[in-house]
Amino acid sequence: MTRAGDLGPIDRLVELAETLAGAWGARARLCTTGGQERALLRMFGVTGLDRAGRPLAGEVVDRYVTHRPDRLAGGVVLPFTAALLEYETTPQELALDVASGAVDLGLEAEVLHDRDRRAAVEVAARGLGASALDRIDANRTARLELLDLIGDADKPWVGATLVAAEAGIGAREAAALAMAGVDVVQVIVPAIRELAERLHDEGIDVPFWRPRPSAGGPQIGDLPVEPAPSGSQRGLAELRQAVDAAAAERRSYARLATVGLPLAAPEQAVVAAFERIDVVASDVVAEIVDGNVDPDRALADHAFAHRILARSGATVLVGPGPLVVGPDLARGLPSDATTRAGRALALQLVGVFLARLHGVPEGRLLVGALPPWLIEERGPAAAAIAQVAVRRAALPDHPLAFEEPAAGTPASVAWTSVLGTVLPLAGSSGMIVRSSRGDADAMAGTVAATRSATAIALETSGSLGPLRPRGAALTVARGTVNAAVLTLERIAANGWPSILGEPIRQAGRGRLGADAVVERSEAFDPLVGVEMARR
Repeated sequence: MTRAGDLGPIDRLVELAETLAGAWGARARLCTTGGQERALLRMFGVTGLDRAGRPLAGEVVDRYVTHRPDRLAGGVVLPFTAALLEYETTPQELALDVASGAVDLGLEAEVLHDRDRRAAVEVAARGLGASALDRIDANRTARLELLDLIGDADKPWVGATLVAAEAGIGAREAAALAMAGVDVVQVIVPAIRELAERLHDEGIDVPFWRPRPSAGGPQIGDLPVEPAPSGSQRGLAELRQAVDAAAAERRSYARLATVGLPLAAPEQAVVAAFERIDVVASDVVAEIVDGNVDPDRALADHAFAHRILARSGATVLVGPGPLVVGPDLARGLPSDATTRAGRALALQLVGVFLARLHGVPEGRLLVGALPPWLIEERGPAAAAIAQVAVRRAALPDHPLAFEEPAAGTPASVAWTSVLGTVLPLAGSSGMIVRSSRGDADAMAGTVAATRSATAIALETSGSLGPLRPRGAALTVARGTVNAAVLTLERIAANGWPSILGEPIRQAGRGRLGADAVVERSEAFDPLVGVEMARR
């Protein structure tokens, strides 16, 4: 492998990324968000929909904190727990009463001014938090025991994305993919209601799952069971059972992975911990750049999510870095591919170091190796070699991940050839996600071809010895590192506008979620010790 010094100021780049991650992460841990409060209620046992068909945890939080940043700063946990003690009910039943308007958490919060009653509420809230952590730990133990019992697949794991949107059909597809040799079944999580409503206000419609009873489908008594999306908590539970059964039959563990949309990180992490999801895509910087989410909101959400995922034992996937064009739009001139690759690398490194800061260990942090748009540029092989080389130099202890572009796109034509070119340089590859159309028979051939490519790459690297970029690849690598250093220096000096190309807040209007993130005013934390997970 190329020495770090040959590629440019790698050490300087890593230092800048760690410094920014440390500063942003420290502030993020001081903040709470609407997403975090919903996630905490989910941890306490609030699930499903209210009687009007709205997500129950979200409705409870909305009723308590809407237009009240002071209440958001204090959090929903203590008022909710105070009401639990007052009415001697379950979290689910209380949430239904709050959602219907029968219980006002604002009134229940008044008891917290009494020192003795507050102490009792805190004890009860810590008990709820401890029960949630026990459930997370039990799932972590179950994963390890199952791995010991049936064995694990060799790395790199071969993945495929589930096509079926409905859980019942998705469970059958997931099982078929696992039997075809797929090691990681990747599931797209549908947009949460907050994202759908915020985008609707911006004039953008997002498909939102609205369940309908299916004729002839499963029933409980005389009532039909409404179908669930594959990426919902109930859907993932069905997929988990199906994939575990297939894994036992094939005698090799099969993983579930989730990919969420913006604003969903806290809830996605809790669902992953409760339903034993093995791999979770959690890319805070991409959410800011590509998802148009307020930086403070995204950073706070992912800080919470990383803590839960670290405890659960899940593997976290950070993508190859977003496509940053804000500076180009501001000056009216496009940048070259190397500059854009450097920006992507810079922001990816910050995302990786943020996850590490919040407790995710290096071995469980998959790092995207290739920005997909780069394959469409001139000289894709040299560019890809450069990107793999600089990531391996900057993050030597992290397994790399490769994801095939969607079939039919220009990038998909050359991707397989480029993959075969860079695998000998990649060293420890963690996962290769192949394009899937839901055809398990065709996927079996794809899995076999991928395993053959990785075996040949391993033999090649072992036969040739250290492989180092030269010529065009070395030029691109050095240019990428230099552009990445410049990007982080500008962010350190000028903040987010230096890459987003616009003020973060204009005319009193912020990016997505800006009105639902505040610094905590309440020191109480029901999840104290959440990072104290076994490594």
